[in-house]
Amino acid sequence: MISTTFATKTYKNFINNEWVNASSGNTIQSINPADKEPVGYVQSSTEKDLNKAVAAAHKAKRDWRRLGQSARGQILFKTANILEENLDEIAETMTREMGKTLPEAKGETARGVAILRYYAGEGMRKDGDVIPSSDKDALMFTKRSPLGVVGIITPWNFPVAIPIWKLAPALVYGNSIVWKPATEGAVTAAKVMECFTKAGFPEGVVNFITGKGSIIGQGLIDHPLLNAITFTGSESVGQSVAKSASARGIKYQLEMGGKNPVIVTKDANIDQAVEAVISGGFRSSGQKCTASSRVVVESSVYDEFKQKLVKAAAKITVGNGLQEGIWMGPCASESQFKTVTEYIEKGKQE
Repeated sequence: MISTTFATKTYKNFINNEWVNASSGNTIQSINPADKEPVGYVQSSTEKDLNKAVAAAHKAKRDWRRLGQSARGQILFKTANILEENLDEIAETMTREMGKTLPEAKGETARGVAILRYYAGEGMRKDGDVIPSSDKDALMFTKRSPLGVVGIITPWNFPVAIPIWKLAPALVYGNSIVWKPATEGAVTAAKVMECFTKAGFPEGVVNFITGKGSIIGQGLIDHPLLNAITFTGSESVGQSVAKSASARGIKYQLEMGGKNPVIVTKDANIDQAVEAVISGGFRSSGQKCTASSRVVVESSVYDEFKQKLVKAAAKITVGNGLQEGIWMGPCASESQFKTVTEYIEKGKQE
């Protein structure tokens, strides 16, 4: 059921187990791309706020590590249950904030629940091995150890699933975290963080901070107390992350843009190929690094494929993702819309 009223509120940062305003006193408005109405407000944080978040995570990392993997997994199980209880609200927020259709948003949030439960289960799995030794009096073994403070920078196109598949493994393996979400999905992210805060993580283990990428994102990347960073986003920023992390010798993980072809051969099932291209290219309005961005078709089936593809694309209904029967929602922002239309014009010219 879609709510007829939607509370527009200001969401704070979560630092050292407290919801706090940014020291700047400023906020950033999140806009519904379907109707240009405000969805909510998040903090426009400063370097001072970031330093507090990282310091809290740094202070918490030792006790969190000592808690034990099983106990950490139990807290993630609790988080999964809370997220599941709030699935509809979070999914609706996602649709309002970045335009993804409500069925897609519910599916993504449910996937977030599944990811949390999977990594909660990791709490009961081994964290090392005993290795045979040629010396009968020697004990040789390996043991996985947490890195420490992990910085997490996430995009707006999957504002629930992508953060959780970074947050959950980092936490269950004993790291404390500082999470900076993309502004276009920050209200949704704040609602996800509320689920984490209600699960009972110890003081300083999970920290959430919003703001401009040039200030908070770059500041997190360069922070001297950071032990590892995971990033999903543009190639240019990813290169900056790699450069900074490698220079300091810390671990880093990057997930950046893709250029994904669908190859249709002459013996392919054309109807299935069309369905795959439509789903891969237009779901989430094509705003995915895994989106089908080009199709390579053998010449003998090109005309048939093109006719069926055009016919299928013409049936796509576009509109407010909260409405029933809408197949594709709006682009997440005006700038994203301009990027898409520029590529369309480029395609026509080529």
